[in-house]
Amino acid sequence: MGTYCPTPFLSDAELAETSRKILDPFMRGCAAEGIDFRGILYPGIMVTKDGPKVLEFNARFGDPETQVYLMRLENDLVELLDASTGGTLGKIELKWSDLASVCVVMASGGYPGNYAKGKPITGLVEAAQLPDIKVFHAGTALAGGAIVTNGGRVLGVTALGRSLKTAQAAAYAAVQKIHFEGAQFRRDIAAKAL
Repeated sequence: MGTYCPTPFLSDAELAETSRKILDPFMRGCAAEGIDFRGILYPGIMVTKDGPKVLEFNARFGDPETQVYLMRLENDLVELLDASTGGTLGKIELKWSDLASVCVVMASGGYPGNYAKGKPITGLVEAAQLPDIKVFHAGTALAGGAIVTNGGRVLGVTALGRSLKTAQAAAYAAVQKIHFEGAQFRRDIAAKAL
């Protein structure tokens, strides 16, 4: 129901271990089987007392995880995607902002169970006008000229800030500008890191 980046309680050594234990074997397996993998690979990983464990592998961006990464990405995303499909991604240095990012998912009432669709959403323009805010649409539709709910996870309200605390405050300030009947969201995104 939300994400944040960076994760201050993960060390560079733990990230390297995750790469060594999970991503390197995947790449070796692809090479051994003659698979020329190009595209997005999103591994869902949980860090346990026994080291990193794979929850899932997706050949797509993760949602809402992608929102915080895209806010911090300084490269041109289209250029990166083109380089990936063209096999030249290894020649590009990824550039990341030093700023922190927090994404708060606004969901339909009743989600993850049954939820109503077609609820008008207001405040999107006001939220998007706040500095360093982007509102990512997930479960929305256009109906009669209005933006309405059309899924369980409706919006990913995402902010940049000099720290996780300021990014968190900015994301929640933007959430407060947006309204739709039954809207729900967690109020503790990034709290574990703070």
